[in-house]
Amino acid sequence: MEAFFILARMKKTTVEELYSIYLKHTTLSKDSRNITESCIYLALKGENFNGNEFADDALKKGAAYVLIDEEKVWKDNRYLLVDDVLESLQQLAHYHRKQLSIPVLAISGSNGKTTTKELIAAALSKKFNTLYTLGNYNNHIGVPLTLLRINQQHELAIIEMGANHQGEIAFLCQIAAPNYGMLTNIGKAHLEGFGGEEGVRKGKTEMFKYIDEHKGTLFINLDDPKIKVSVPKNINSITYSIKESANYKGTLLETHPRLVGTWESNSQSGQINSALYGAYNFHNILAAWSIASYFGVKASDIDDAINTYESDMNRSQLVKKLGAEIYLDAYNANPSSMSLSLENFEKVKASKKVAILGDMFELGDDAAAEHKKIIDQAKKYHSIQLCVFVGLHFYEHYYKNEKVAFFKTTEEAKKWFRANSWKESTLLLKGSRGMKLESILEV
Repeated sequence: MEAFFILARMKKTTVEELYSIYLKHTTLSKDSRNITESCIYLALKGENFNGNEFADDALKKGAAYVLIDEEKVWKDNRYLLVDDVLESLQQLAHYHRKQLSIPVLAISGSNGKTTTKELIAAALSKKFNTLYTLGNYNNHIGVPLTLLRINQQHELAIIEMGANHQGEIAFLCQIAAPNYGMLTNIGKAHLEGFGGEEGVRKGKTEMFKYIDEHKGTLFINLDDPKIKVSVPKNINSITYSIKESANYKGTLLETHPRLVGTWESNSQSGQINSALYGAYNFHNILAAWSIASYFGVKASDIDDAINTYESDMNRSQLVKKLGAEIYLDAYNANPSSMSLSLENFEKVKASKKVAILGDMFELGDDAAAEHKKIIDQAKKYHSIQLCVFVGLHFYEHYYKNEKVAFFKTTEEAKKWFRANSWKESTLLLKGSRGMKLESILEV
């Protein structure tokens, strides 16, 4: 009789009911090890874990509610039962988004989206209370969690969207409902998941279709040919460029060791002297100028935000260590970003230059050919005295030459690195996140 009574009270929680609870308990946790008082614990599932198993523990640690999708876990009304926790999180985030009237900017791209997002946030924050994606919370879980951090005090939101398959950007746009959008560029990233270069273009430009259908506005990088040919006709757009006539025009003066340049529009202009380096980062800066100026931030405030911004997390960092000047860009890599990094490093004026390059992941059947292209490109640059290739993909193309070195693992490269002196050297470190090339610098 008691069991029947408990089952009779058990019911599925609707998104409206969940939203009512969320408004009183706006802190969400997807990790039972990091429970804060009065939060809602999300019992998400993964390949190697089932969050439902930790629901009781979350309540004992102070959670107000636990969102679950297994009936056997339910005990009382603190257990919010739904069909699927992840889907309910996404529905809750979309429901919350539809209650908001603030501008929401979606940002994606093959390279530079995190740096660009942070530059845009720094500039917009000079005028607006701006909510933006933290870290790499840019997927089907991170985007909903970011949206649910928006509160009544926020005046504008920047939502970074990552993807490695077609359909993902479209899905994230359905959740976030952006009314503004931009792509940094379209390059050779996640070729395996997207099914080749054309798959990347189709996947990344799914944002364009959403913005067009919902009468939003795109910020367009006219210097990326794949973006330029993919923009829908008659869409509301704001353009920026170094090469062409555009709403916002940039002039690049220096690329190393700092980015120096100017920008102008019909109503504003400014001077840039950024701690970032490399011509590829100038487009990221130009995107931030364009968006901040469009939303009415003063030119002097934009320049101040850009010029005082310092990158971290091994992204476009200029590091002084071991007597060397180190261009550290080991947060991630793909064929497009690797090629640009090499191209820019070749232009650096220094007497002893060493490029240390790590494997690029998620390239599928293109892996061998793309790694060979990078090796062939490096061969052309006579100003680089030594090219060091790290990882099994690069090692497939091993050959002997006094200007190259090959290592199968980062650990092997680390031992070699420690055995040499790097005083008065200029180094480039570039590789995919899984290679952890920055660990080479640990002494």
